[in-house]
Amino acid sequence: MLKITLARFCKYALMIATLVSSSLAFAAAKSGQAAPDFSLPSASGDTVKLSDYQGKYVILEWTNHDCPFVKKHYGSGNMQALQKQYTGEDVVWLSIISSAPGKQGNVSATEAMALTKSRDAHPTHVLLDSSGDVGKAYGAKTTPHIYVITPQGKLAYMGAIDSIKSADPADIPKADNYLQLAMADLSQGKAVAQPLTKPYGCSVKY
Repeated sequence: MLKITLARFCKYALMIATLVSSSLAFAAAKSGQAAPDFSLPSASGDTVKLSDYQGKYVILEWTNHDCPFVKKHYGSGNMQALQKQYTGEDVVWLSIISSAPGKQGNVSATEAMALTKSRDAHPTHVLLDSSGDVGKAYGAKTTPHIYVITPQGKLAYMGAIDSIKSADPADIPKADNYLQLAMADLSQGKAVAQPLTKPYGCSVKY
């Protein structure tokens, strides 16, 4: 009887440890702390490591081309304008696709390249995270979901792209753009006034 009890105890202890470990991994990314490093294949065939860009600002953008909220920002040209603005200032912009195979938004490298060209998008790289490991490490919940990483590798901003939670492009000019506000604070040597906001959009299709 004791042997069975111990066996069950060990089984449950292992299950709890696994759950705790998974939970910690999902919640690893926190504002003000070190951004989790990662290595992902890009649509152009390169392998991209976050740590390769230490010393530069990095913007992470979770995306899904079929999501109406993503279409709002790409169809209006808003996302492309932000990409051009910041990559023109030597900021690294990484668009990340974490949709799992068979789920909405999952694309091949060739399809991702074609999307980038057809939308006149200007990220530094489009990264393919079909396992969802990087998205989960960052706690990415929606498309879009925006993160800003400092040259020191710290997360300075996590959250929505702007303040109006809608899929209507007409709302873009009326919204406070949280990404621009965060970058403006950082460019002036200030801490980001709103380092964490609630993201909106479609759920990431893990």
